[in-house]
Amino acid sequence: MRRAFFIIFAGFCCALPLCASPEAQDVPDSDDALAKSILEKADQVRFPAQGFEVLVTIATNTSDGSNESRKYRVLSKGNENTIVMTTEPASERGQVMLMKGRDLWIFLPTISQPVRLGLAQRLTGQVANGDLARANFAGDYRPKLLRTEKIDGESVYVLELSAVDRAVTYHRVLYWVRQSNYWPQKAEFYSLSDRLLKTCVYENFRPLGGRPRPTRLVMQDALKSGEESVLEYAEMRLRDLPDKMFTKDYLKRIE
Repeated sequence: MRRAFFIIFAGFCCALPLCASPEAQDVPDSDDALAKSILEKADQVRFPAQGFEVLVTIATNTSDGSNESRKYRVLSKGNENTIVMTTEPASERGQVMLMKGRDLWIFLPTISQPVRLGLAQRLTGQVANGDLARANFAGDYRPKLLRTEKIDGESVYVLELSAVDRAVTYHRVLYWVRQSNYWPQKAEFYSLSDRLLKTCVYENFRPLGGRPRPTRLVMQDALKSGEESVLEYAEMRLRDLPDKMFTKDYLKRIE
């Protein structure tokens, strides 16, 4: 009897889950790996990983009926280096923003030295500096897969993105990504106090820079009804951009 009991007990101990060991607890959860993969693939849909140039038009409508339009030429390399040049309105032509990592500066023709900016500062309308200068969600946020659901019959992943630090554009993002092709569907952006700031819908997927991408982004203010900015992307082309371009000393020489 005692021998039989010992054998059964020993077998039970061997059958305990491996997660009870400290080494196994350090292994990343499969859902975390899936969430990271989804986010990286959605980033690749939005923008190329290699160097590229694209033209961006931002049309802003306000609740009082007024509107304005601005145009930018964006040069980006590896999602860590970006130059944003204002081309319209004519009164602001010559203004250039430079992003390296999460550091952002603006060069103004009337000022000899670049001025430091924050990614969360407003560029125009509902668009923050980081919305245009830094498009690397995978590098700025820790993703968590919350659930899957359907939008207009399309199965989508719902990710929660938590900022890796306070230097990024938003504290938290809820992000909907299509399961079939990893196309971004929509996003909700939250402040440090966890207040919804604005929403973004990704539209008009068309060939751009070698693959289908969202060419129209509609950003709506969650705090002020009727406040909206629409970003239109066009004429994207891949470019070999040397690292020396992404320096403060090079800003004056950009054509």
